[in-house]
Amino acid sequence: MRDTAGWVHRLRSDEGSAAIEAAIILPALIMFLCMAIAGGRIVTSGAKIDSAAEDAAREASIHRTAAAAQSAARSAAADSLSDQGITCASANVDIDTGGLSVPVGQVGTVTVTVTCTVNLSDLLLPGVPGAKTLTSTATSVVDQYRQRGE
Repeated sequence: MRDTAGWVHRLRSDEGSAAIEAAIILPALIMFLCMAIAGGRIVTSGAKIDSAAEDAAREASIHRTAAAAQSAARSAAADSLSDQGITCASANVDIDTGGLSVPVGQVGTVTVTVTCTVNLSDLLLPGVPGAKTLTSTATSVVDQYRQRGE
């Protein structure tokens, strides 16, 4: 009888259950960690793209002609993204330089929109897209008493 009791006790013991619990919980924890990393990457990339748009708008607003402003804004956006370690799978910089053509004494603005596609495929997380497109717009005031170009 004693032998049977030992055998039944071994069947009901919870030895090895920690390994089973770990096998069930570990994938969920890894997925949660990857989601947190993806979210963090999207948030920090968004902030850096905001900064690039602000840099580009400010740079465009100090130039006298639309052509010079557009060239300077594109260059400033690319430099800002590069300096901050953002690599865009595709990037686009749209510049509205209408504020450079207003008469002297009137306030004009320059608006820049930076669009960047951030790569997320290295996270290898199911349900997360391979890339996310982020867009930021910034506006800078043109000095109303500064000479305008033609």
